[in-house]
Amino acid sequence: MASLIAGGSALAVFGLSRKSLPGAALAAAGGYLIYRGTTGGAEIWKGPIQARVAMTINRPVDELYRFWRDFGNLPQFMRHLESVRTDGSRRSHWTAVGPLNSRFSWDAEIIEEHDNQSISWQSLPNSEIESRGWVRFAPAPGGRGTEVRVELIYDAPAGRIGAQLAKLFGEEPEQQVREDLRRFKELMEAGEIPTIDGQPSGRRSALYKIVRSVHGLGRSDAEMHARTTIAG
Repeated sequence: MASLIAGGSALAVFGLSRKSLPGAALAAAGGYLIYRGTTGGAEIWKGPIQARVAMTINRPVDELYRFWRDFGNLPQFMRHLESVRTDGSRRSHWTAVGPLNSRFSWDAEIIEEHDNQSISWQSLPNSEIESRGWVRFAPAPGGRGTEVRVELIYDAPAGRIGAQLAKLFGEEPEQQVREDLRRFKELMEAGEIPTIDGQPSGRRSALYKIVRSVHGLGRSDAEMHARTTIAG
């Protein structure tokens, strides 16, 4: 928790030095991080972490289905995933990047699939991380491409791994999954995901970078961008 206190203090000092409304917001965020550090993170997310998100992507159903069905493609747009290894069967090995560059892994298998319609998967018994999810693809009204619906559920265990998983998703798991799905949309429509690392503009840039630095969560846009171009 020392990293939370140190990062919160730095953020609070930086915010107060701005002497403005955005600076006050940054200082308040720093105070929250200090609180998290001094209380031992007791208010960390309790219970299952779940998200349900839908988005329309201007690509054909079969193209999106084929890309997602190869789970090895998922880390190209899911920021918290470092890798998903498959052996050609229905089983796969998942590795996620957590706080302070920690990693945790689990095995999963496809439990149901319908070509060009849906894929469902879940972790294998006795996995450190119990997870399940499904994705559904359907033609969007008016010939506007494909409506993609995703639901992800992670049952965080007690102890260190559960705390890391909770920190990884934070208090708005649906927002994080929505951003992943937005990157999927950009990847499939444009062939790559634009990177914003190093750009000074953006409402959340200062707070976003400092908080992610303190927590050490996921991968940067630059790290993801290096592997997002679709081979022609």
